[in-house]
Amino acid sequence: MRKINPHDFTVARRGTSREINRQIALNLIRAHQPISRADLARLMNVRRGVASLLVSELLSESLIFEGAVGESVGRGRRPTFLYIDSRQRCVVGVDIRASRTYILVTDLMGRQLGVVSSFQTNRNEDVLIQELARRIKQILGDYKEIGACEGIGVSVPGMVDPANGRVLHAPTLAWRDVNLRDPLAVALGIPVHIENSGKACALAQLWATRSDVIASGNSVFVSVSDGVGTGIVVNGEVLRGRHNTAGEFGHVPLSIDGPKCSCGATGCWEAYISNLATLSRYLGQDVSEPRPRDTETANFTVEDLIARARAGDAKALAAINSTARYLGLGLASIVNALDPARIFIGGEITTAWSLIEPIVRSALRERTLTEFGGTTEILVVPAEDHPRLRGAVALVAAPAFAAPMVA
Repeated sequence: MRKINPHDFTVARRGTSREINRQIALNLIRAHQPISRADLARLMNVRRGVASLLVSELLSESLIFEGAVGESVGRGRRPTFLYIDSRQRCVVGVDIRASRTYILVTDLMGRQLGVVSSFQTNRNEDVLIQELARRIKQILGDYKEIGACEGIGVSVPGMVDPANGRVLHAPTLAWRDVNLRDPLAVALGIPVHIENSGKACALAQLWATRSDVIASGNSVFVSVSDGVGTGIVVNGEVLRGRHNTAGEFGHVPLSIDGPKCSCGATGCWEAYISNLATLSRYLGQDVSEPRPRDTETANFTVEDLIARARAGDAKALAAINSTARYLGLGLASIVNALDPARIFIGGEITTAWSLIEPIVRSALRERTLTEFGGTTEILVVPAEDHPRLRGAVALVAAPAFAAPMVA
């Protein structure tokens, strides 16, 4: 039961119910487009006139537009279909990782425009911001037909204060209290939004219109890349905590005597399952530090390692299987602590899911405190879906579809 705080509340205004209905209409159009006014009224269980008034408001604000005309049913008028207006408007998503930074351009609906581009991440934030601004300007210049850019969303592997645009601590980048948003916004002349990568991934799933996501209840997204990010969704909202640092399961220790983590502690979950940890296990050398490596290993990736495992390389398979077991043990901690309806897992390691799933699930069952905890649903989000980039895009596009705060 959600309790009303008698010291911090918003009184329902005369137009509150209309504001809520307006957002419901907008989200239904997004989920069911193309859709007629009559069908929208039926889905909302309101009179046609009520739906038409809401549609008129959304049309006047250029949030939707009228498109094709359908066939009439009986003697009625031919319906005019409604669409979310994403024409000539785009969003840029950025995924900053310790190794590489990725850029994706989409329309307001999150539909990909062009290819994903990437470049090596420079851990000097000033140099990175300059390079990122240069590349985004080039991309927007090359694709002038995609229209005006509504904003830049940036996913960062660390704890973020979104209110002032600062990265509080990003261990894999060795960043502390870095002002990322404002210099980038000034360089581009476009609004910039930043968020922790795990939370961004969770937001991407919330923003999806697939029925399995909408009906999932409380969920957790675990993003495994150079580091490990976790986003938690409770009652349809991303859990943030007092300082927006909730959900740092990647730095919960599996063993205090374990390997050193990028955060400076030892035995963190991230130090066992990140891409860098998996590669270090296989290569027999620490690849987390930006030090020179020989030509053979410098460009060696987790995808390369998985390919070797599938080809029968016993050492590669052993490295992947170890990661799988540690992944399952860490997931058990999440299940014991949060009891989510389902867990989404993203990252390059998921391309080996057919190899590692039995090991992950065995370790999960081994450490969960209840039998049903061990059967928690796990869904893989393929790496080619780019959940971190999709989450970055959602930082810009999703607020228009958010439910209004009324209490």
